Amino acid sequence: MLVFVIPLKGREFSKSWERVTHLFERCIKSVCHQTSPDFRVIVVCNEQPEIEFHHPNITYLTVDFSDHKESLYINRGRTDKGRKILQGLVYAQQFAPTHTMALDADDCISRKLAEFVKNNPHSNGWFINQGYKYQEGSDYIYSKRNNFYRMCGSCNILRYDLNFLPEHPEYNRGYGYYKYYLDHAKVKDILTDKAQPISPLPFPGAIYILETGENLYYDRTKLTFSIFNRKKITQSMREEFGLYNLP
Repeated sequence: MLVFVIPLKGREFSKSWERVTHLFERCIKSVCHQTSPDFRVIVVCNEQPEIEFHHPNITYLTVDFSDHKESLYINRGRTDKGRKILQGLVYAQQFAPTHTMALDADDCISRKLAEFVKNNPHSNGWFINQGYKYQEGSDYIYSKRNNFYRMCGSCNILRYDLNFLPEHPEYNRGYGYYKYYLDHAKVKDILTDKAQPISPLPFPGAIYILETGENLYYDRTKLTFSIFNRKKITQSMREEFGLYNLP
């Protein structure tokens, strides 16, 4: 059983709540298009978004983290995200997952993930080394053949105990308390140091969506796009990742 945890930003941190909702609806459709039914999705949000898509495997967990200890706006957003991920991971326990994956609410993932986890239940987990970068609205996509996990937060699938959940989770702490759940690029090395290494996923696992207007960390100006890695988006790719053009 793989449980996806999606921290959805609230209106407070959104430039356009309507845009956030459209991005999330595409994301959740992508997640629920798995080839195996053995998965659950926990969406941790300040308010449940109004979308037309529904699925019995989705649980909406409404929270109120209004206590902000960070003076910098971006750290307030990160802390809010970290609190939601932790809350979702704790809540996931009731589903008895073998693995969990924290997923950004604007990315798309391969429909093969749940089945792959089901077939490898005893693995420590995987980091997504291969994936794609996609500029919103384009007919092209860019292959990221290695180090995908360094740029995109939708990248680590962990055996549940390797989330190292605190015995008594706290949701009123500052950014540092949640760093393990936020610093996705460091998780692989942290687990290697703990003699619990995770493996590279053996296929491209996710699409990092850029130029949404709602990216918290990166935008097009901070990433390179080589024409040698560019290719036309095929229908089979759209079907595997649930990628479609937004209104």
